[in-house]
Amino acid sequence: MTARRVLAIDTSGTNALVAIGEADGTLLTERRWPAGYRHGEELLKRIDEMLAAAAVPMAELGGIIVGTGPGAFTGLRVGLATAKALAHGLSVPIAGVPTSEALLQAASLAGGIEGTQTVLLLPAGPSDRVVVIGGSAVLLRGGEEPELDAGATLVAVDLPNRAPAEALALGAKAESGLAAELVRLGVLRLASGGDDVARLVPEYVSLPRGVTVQKGEVRWSHDHR
Repeated sequence: MTARRVLAIDTSGTNALVAIGEADGTLLTERRWPAGYRHGEELLKRIDEMLAAAAVPMAELGGIIVGTGPGAFTGLRVGLATAKALAHGLSVPIAGVPTSEALLQAASLAGGIEGTQTVLLLPAGPSDRVVVIGGSAVLLRGGEEPELDAGATLVAVDLPNRAPAEALALGAKAESGLAAELVRLGVLRLASGGDDVARLVPEYVSLPRGVTVQKGEVRWSHDHR
């Protein structure tokens, strides 16, 4: 990849973000907003506004980075579709980065992580949650709690009133560093060739009613115990 700036997108949670990074993986600028479940209404507008403010023409981007989750169906689908369309239209490589990996890296860099195991907790609808341990996502039904090693550190993101206060505080730190880690990890992946657009799929934690899993399009994160 030539030394051109990159665009990063993550719509896996209720808070969406877009960012611009340098070719060396350094974060240049970011925009974050509470998208709720309306990611598609503002995503392109936010990208355009950010690029204009940073004086970075769309045509000069050298790669697209997109967070692949775990996350909810609507947000991830909008983010992946937008990232793929931009990569195709600009004829630049694309790299998918697990949002969970970027969040855990950001939490670790922010400090407060103790013990040998760091566990990420994310929402999966109004009552269920997803726990990510060692890169594997497991669905927790309402009322279930994750099985943690002694001394493990819990990082909870996007779960107000549904996780311990200390875990939520670490989650807030992780979210604040998400854009920087998304850019850093994405640039590394782009440098190694990026991803095949046709094979790049998100990791859903919940699907809308009536939507079924389609082979080759969805990486399903529900690991029922």
